[in-house]
Amino acid sequence: MNAGKSTAMLQVAHNYEEQGQKVRLFTAAIDNRYGVGHVTSRLGPQRETEVFDAATDFLVCIDQKIACLLIDEAQFLSTAQVQQLHQLAQVRGVPVITYGLRTDFRGEPFPGSAYLLALADDIEELKNICTCGKKATMNIRVDENGRRIKEGEQISIGGNESYRQACGRCFYTDNH
Repeated sequence: MNAGKSTAMLQVAHNYEEQGQKVRLFTAAIDNRYGVGHVTSRLGPQRETEVFDAATDFLVCIDQKIACLLIDEAQFLSTAQVQQLHQLAQVRGVPVITYGLRTDFRGEPFPGSAYLLALADDIEELKNICTCGKKATMNIRVDENGRRIKEGEQISIGGNESYRQACGRCFYTDNH
């Protein structure tokens, strides 16, 4: 959360397009914080994108030559979709760059993220800071009063009003 993933993705798309290259951008259909089919940075830049859902088959929908495939909210990919993206990169030579969270508010991996971490050729971590000053690697879900929520569905769409980033120590010691 709040590490600049969407900003980084928008910048990568801009860099490719500035060189006359064609890219395709996707985000999760369930992420409606800024409207379905929009990647929005907290800094302001926004862009309309294609969406993926459980029925999206990337091997079918990526049928033309593109310079790069960019995916935001990649934690919501299914394991089959991650395997499709891996195949696109390995067999068809399409560079695939994904942006997402590793774990949920309970510290458990998202299935898509686990497969991305297992199959990725390269992993770059975007860093954020916990309120204590250490590197934040975890996410904490909070209610409308800022109290921590420890149980519930894995997926609950929300932004800064619903989640806080934390280092491992603060995550386990409830310092939020």
